[in-house]
Amino acid sequence: VQLVESGGGLVQAGGSLRLSCAASGSIFSINGMGWYRQASGKQRELVATISSGGGSTNYAYSVEGRFTISRDNAKNTVVLQMNSLKPEDTAVYYCYANMRSGGSLGYRNYWGQGTQVTVSS
Repeated sequence: VQLVESGGGLVQAGGSLRLSCAASGSIFSINGMGWYRQASGKQRELVATISSGGGSTNYAYSVEGRFTISRDNAKNTVVLQMNSLKPEDTAVYYCYANMRSGGSLGYRNYWGQGTQVTVSS
């Protein structure tokens, strides 16, 4: 089971980026999914989460109103749409999924490899 992210890059302040994360492998079920980020020299922080059915979302105060998280359960993907980006959004963004693989009895968090987002002023 793995998570593969895409969509990072360099953008000017005020611009937009769309991050995507796809889960693949022997997946039995996926609970919550979400995104964290880690800026250089700082601790990893939660950005956004979404419930298994997509009906409940939560955002960090710093991104609320600018970022939108969504998921497509048919494709096992989670997307983070980032608008009105600011230089302080610069970080490596990691997706996670709380999943039960086909060969296990319980759920655990799986992580993507991270994708760099750089916002220039």
